[in-house]
Amino acid sequence: MPNATTRPKRTRRHRRAQREDAARNELVSRSLESAQQCLFSQDYGTAFVHYLLALNLAPGLKDFANESFRFTLFKWADELDSVGRIQDLFNCYEQAMELFPVDEIIVNSMGEHLFRMGFRDEAAGHFYKALKLRPDFPEAKENFYRVANWLVERWHFLMLNDHGRNHKYQLAIKKAVEQGCSSVLDIGTGTGILGMCAKTAGAAEVYACELSKTMYELACEVLSANGMADSIKIVHLKSLEMKIPKDIPKRVSLVVTETVDAGLFGEGIIETLIHAWKHLLLPPPNTREPLSSSSKTGRVIPAGATVFGVAVQCREIRRHHRLCVSSVGGLDLSAVGQIYSPVSCLADTEESTEPYTTERLSRLRGGYIQLTQPFTALDIDFNNVQELEGLCSREVMQMRLHVIQDGILDALAVWFELHLDQENHLSTGPQEDTCWEQAIYPIQSQFNTVKRGDEILVDVSCKDSYLRLCCVAIIRDGHKFHMDNVTDGPPKTLTANPEAELCSALAGLQTNHEKPSCVFMLESSEIALLNNTAYNNSFQRAMSKLLVSLQSTRRSQQSLDPIYVLDVSEGFSVLSLMAAQLGFEYEQISPGLVQGYSSVEKEHHQTLLRLLAKGNGVPESALEFWLSHVEDDSAVLQRPAIEKLWSAIILDCIETCGLIRQKLLEKASLARCLLEDGGQIFPERIVIHGMLVESDTLLQESAVQGTEPTLGFNIAPFINQFTVPVHMFLDLSTLECTHLSEPVELFTLDLMNSIANYTNKDVKVQVSTSGKLTAIPFWYQIHLDSEQSVSSFSEDSHWKQAAVVLQQPLMVSRGEWVKLSIQLHKSSISITAVKEDGVGADDVIREAEPVTSNS
Repeated sequence: MPNATTRPKRTRRHRRAQREDAARNELVSRSLESAQQCLFSQDYGTAFVHYLLALNLAPGLKDFANESFRFTLFKWADELDSVGRIQDLFNCYEQAMELFPVDEIIVNSMGEHLFRMGFRDEAAGHFYKALKLRPDFPEAKENFYRVANWLVERWHFLMLNDHGRNHKYQLAIKKAVEQGCSSVLDIGTGTGILGMCAKTAGAAEVYACELSKTMYELACEVLSANGMADSIKIVHLKSLEMKIPKDIPKRVSLVVTETVDAGLFGEGIIETLIHAWKHLLLPPPNTREPLSSSSKTGRVIPAGATVFGVAVQCREIRRHHRLCVSSVGGLDLSAVGQIYSPVSCLADTEESTEPYTTERLSRLRGGYIQLTQPFTALDIDFNNVQELEGLCSREVMQMRLHVIQDGILDALAVWFELHLDQENHLSTGPQEDTCWEQAIYPIQSQFNTVKRGDEILVDVSCKDSYLRLCCVAIIRDGHKFHMDNVTDGPPKTLTANPEAELCSALAGLQTNHEKPSCVFMLESSEIALLNNTAYNNSFQRAMSKLLVSLQSTRRSQQSLDPIYVLDVSEGFSVLSLMAAQLGFEYEQISPGLVQGYSSVEKEHHQTLLRLLAKGNGVPESALEFWLSHVEDDSAVLQRPAIEKLWSAIILDCIETCGLIRQKLLEKASLARCLLEDGGQIFPERIVIHGMLVESDTLLQESAVQGTEPTLGFNIAPFINQFTVPVHMFLDLSTLECTHLSEPVELFTLDLMNSIANYTNKDVKVQVSTSGKLTAIPFWYQIHLDSEQSVSSFSEDSHWKQAAVVLQQPLMVSRGEWVKLSIQLHKSSISITAVKEDGVGADDVIREAEPVTSNS
């Protein structure tokens, strides 16, 4: 029963609470007032602290202060980012998301910072969360689409749609379980499909591990939906970190995995299996006791693999990995040494190089030619731990490949056959109907011409658990020509007369001793850009026309002001140097009048530009590196000097993958404000072209197809959440598709005149071939000025194409009209398609310009 003092005590506490409320309200009021004052003085860090204090004390004010708090957070985060205080930046966002856990704008902004810093998986998770909070949030949608390839890689869809592959794995697992493998570990489980195959086959215990957080969470959802959440234990770990009994109670009798890439070993399967045999698997069967029980011994699916290769000629590979031109837009490239891509197996290349890249040979523009017969490079038994451990210490094996026809040696192409067991095999060969690409080992050597009857010496090794194939020499008529020197001057070919070739090489050693011996590494897309002659020559012509016009204006005004040209291209670019050289090459332009500014930031890029400038007679003073003039790298677009404006600004508008660069229109808007009268943005206009196509290939790569469960499992609804409507890195010239219309003009972006731009447009397209409309591929005609333009769909283009894949395919008949509704939000393009009953005379759309480069 309450005592007599209860009521008075309650009264005193109530009065104290009133006083505390008054003090709290006063503190909240002062904090908000201080925050506003700090905002006015641009002291964003202190303003952020005041907002945190006020809103934690008075959560009811969150709605009132939401926009001001966001503004403060974003400004303060930008400041922290600019000075490298990354941990403080993330701490601020964590505090902000504790206050506003369902604020999609803050969540999306956190994702943008994570993505810029390379945390792609985490960034994609934030974009996905922002979209869940607000499905129509365009910024989050654009961000999510751009990173979804890292979140759930596209090959997951291809593999799940590869019924042959799935069925063979299912058969091999079923057979192993029936033979007594009762405990199973699925390493790199992905969606969980192989683990579920083991469980339905009758395995008593099934475990799985997955390193990717997104895929781990997706697999958990899939297991729950299929009623296996309690019967399959999945851990969010790399298998190398798993321990017994912490993660699994005991050793298992079967490991199933597909942790292989196009080069077989690139995802670490060797290290994974060595660790599994030592720590997670039961011992292998004793060859002396062939009847030993499978439940007491261990095995791996796949049981092994055979690696095959072939030497090929392929122009598309060549132009991405080797410089094929001697000059670029008037710049002589002989002033520098060798330029090569970061894909190389040569012993003297940098550690940062990769031994191979990947391509689907059947989809390469221009195709490829086999210069040798296919050869067997390697056999590996995944059930032999001694063989696995000895792989990296194996002696280098040298092979002799007989050349069967004349050609240019551009690469070794490699594929493999996985032996799941004795009966079931999977091939990744270029002629197979498979979801796999092939591994490509580009030839960087300058000796690259081969003739029928030659022999190519190839070294095969497994250094660092990567399969490495390196062409080391060509043998012709008994003479050996080594290929491992990539710095001996301009490209060379082997003549039919080996003695003459030898004399020529010796003469070269005597006469070329003053040539530079520098070796520069550029990304393959940057090498392809240098090899894009049409683009570079068109730019040279457009720039010279502008410079002559500006020079004429200055003469009429008796002005001596320099012509300032700023190139803000991403990565390596010679365009600013090209402009500076024009100031010394053209008689119509006063020498030294043009001042070029490059925004390249990598030191070896700057060194390469300096060498090119020196070799082409451009003084050091005519080329400067703009980032050394700006305090904040993110604010590249600003005046060249307090009272000066730019004469030309070069924008990098299209990403190599085929998409418009993010914030392009915002950059163009700022650039226009920084131009002098008569100045120009390059390019001045971009026209987007597209066509209607039917392509099962794009459907297979975009989502799990069909209504039937995959091997009887409900997987599609979960992984299809990560379907992305825009596909990148396409080569439309080799894409398996049926053209259902002629090319048409879809959209125009005018970078010099914002009034001419729009955000939506309807285009009516007439169907020329009946079929199932599944996608609208698109590309760009890039207008440098009114006369010069290039296409991103040309044979020499360093850009790929992209395509919008429709959520629901549309059956169309020849002669019908389809209305495409195109929207451009910032840099993200979306297209919807509906059939039209008919069109009037005013609705007919003119066909697109030809898809070749124009001079």
